[in-house]
Amino acid sequence: QVQLVESGGGLVQAGGSLRLSCAASGRTFSSYYMGWFRQAPGKEREFVAAINWSGSSTYYATSVEGRFTISRDNAKNTAYLQMNSLKPEDTAVYYCAADNAIPNLRAGYAGYWGQGTQVTVSS
Repeated sequence: QVQLVESGGGLVQAGGSLRLSCAASGRTFSSYYMGWFRQAPGKEREFVAAINWSGSSTYYATSVEGRFTISRDNAKNTAYLQMNSLKPEDTAVYYCAADNAIPNLRAGYAGYWGQGTQVTVSS
C-alpha cells in the first residue's frame, strides 16, 4: 500500500518555474515506478512524465520534454517534477502516481494516485 501526497502547486506567470513534490508513505517506495499526470478543465487526464525505480530512466510527453524534469529521492520517499518555461496551456491539476510497471504509467494507468495539486499559469 502506498499513499501519495502532492504539494508545490500554485499560480505562476508564463515563463516561470514551479517544483512539485510527491511524498509517499510506505517502505516500498523505491520499488515503484513514479509518474506525473495532469488534467485540464474539460480535458482528459494525460501522461506527463515517469521515472523508473532507480531514477536512471525517465520518460516525457512530447509537450513537456525539454521543459520539465522528473526525479526522485528514494531516501526521502519523494518524487519531484521540476517545471520550467511554463506556458498557460500547462494549467491543470497535476497528479502523482505509482505503479509496478512503466507501460502502465505511460498508458495512463496506475495502482496508486495522489489527490492532485493545482498549477495555474497566467499569460
